[in-house]
Amino acid sequence: MKVGDDYFDSAEFSKLLNAYETSVNAGEPVFMDADELTDIADYYQYTGRTGEAEKAISLALSLSPGAIAPLTYRIHEAIFKGDNQKARLLLDQIIETSEPDYIYDKAEILISEGKIDEANQYLTEQLELISSDERQDFIIDVVNIFSEWGQPGKAMEWITKGNSEDTPSYKELMGRTLFEMGKFKESQNIFNELVDAYPFSNRYWTALASAQYMSEDYSDSVQSSEYAIAIDPNDPAAMLTKANGLIKLENFEEALKFYNKYIEQIPDDELALMQKSYCLTNLNQFDEALSTLKQAEEIMPQDASERCAIYQEEAFILAELGRTDEALEQLNKTDAFDCDHVEMLVIKGHIMLAAQRQKEAQNYFAEALANSQDRMRTMLHIIVSVYENKYVESAYNLFKEFFEEIDADFNEGYAYMAHCCHALKHYDEYLLYLKQACSRNPQECKQILGHLFPQDLAPEEYYHYTINKIKQQQ
Repeated sequence: MKVGDDYFDSAEFSKLLNAYETSVNAGEPVFMDADELTDIADYYQYTGRTGEAEKAISLALSLSPGAIAPLTYRIHEAIFKGDNQKARLLLDQIIETSEPDYIYDKAEILISEGKIDEANQYLTEQLELISSDERQDFIIDVVNIFSEWGQPGKAMEWITKGNSEDTPSYKELMGRTLFEMGKFKESQNIFNELVDAYPFSNRYWTALASAQYMSEDYSDSVQSSEYAIAIDPNDPAAMLTKANGLIKLENFEEALKFYNKYIEQIPDDELALMQKSYCLTNLNQFDEALSTLKQAEEIMPQDASERCAIYQEEAFILAELGRTDEALEQLNKTDAFDCDHVEMLVIKGHIMLAAQRQKEAQNYFAEALANSQDRMRTMLHIIVSVYENKYVESAYNLFKEFFEEIDADFNEGYAYMAHCCHALKHYDEYLLYLKQACSRNPQECKQILGHLFPQDLAPEEYYHYTINKIKQQQ
């Protein structure tokens, strides 16, 4: 069975694994070296068979106690568990201290301790001792280390120390590093080259889909995900990327199908469960949405800051179901976490307003303003809440005061005000604020006013489109 890793899916590894499992199943001695047994342990770990991984790595260490490959496995295991003291003790057991893997292990321990610059300095010093014929491989390995540890800036620094290669592995590494640096268009260009050259690589198609998603090219992202799924119908990464793209296209029913398929394979992904709940909410399946969030809540660590987002979403659903006091109880749970407590007060006010408990809403809004470090932004969120609760005239009047106070470079709220003016038939003011919204914040303009215009029209063109339409009617 293919698992999505080039080596593990190779005929060479398949032969090795078959020999190992044949010996184990027959109760016969395993005649393999420590490196081979570590590869097998890595495979079992990669495929979630932790018990079998433990047996293979224990056998490797019993046969070769000081061997670098199984000790590196144990070091990574200790680092993952946050036991850096154990990782250092294991490092001291390695006999082959001149090997690159020893250098990488020491550097990773430093990185895991937050000593990024110290690790970088150590690796730079070691690079000077590496022979010229091994230099490029060493650099690529270090790039991968920094990339895997979420240090794309350092990874890119190391890429520039080596030679550019016209190989798929080098291009993929560059594409992924650019992606992690937030340079999504540049990453997209590289993965476009790779899928042109290797059209049957679902990994490249999925990486391209992710870059397109982050570039907000959602339709292209969904299409690339479909190519990846066509190559490997069971690829969870492609399913998740497609589902995320479909949400952005507001195709919630189809997105839900792919979240369900993904969660069948990766049931403990709380973020995917939250996205599934979002689909269900938009499909008015509130009870199931709430149940899905409860699943995510059970999986998530008790001290995880993401719990605030879950409590917030649960509160919105409970409010939608008319269970206002239960919604407040969920929001009160956020007090124990490091989150935007001012925003939580605004949300409480929003929920009270939705329940037509205006006095309580005013109290929460007043408390939010009193505690805010950014009064104008908090005021904007309050006015948007008033607008979303369909108190259009009140929102209009509040926006009038708001726009008299804000700085000239403030670019939010204009589309909301334009919509208020349109709803109240203040057409001259509507044109004024529409023009501002188009030029200052096209994204907000599309989100709030897009339903008034053709779907394929860029939000920057909304004002001119409206003016031309008025002229044609005169």
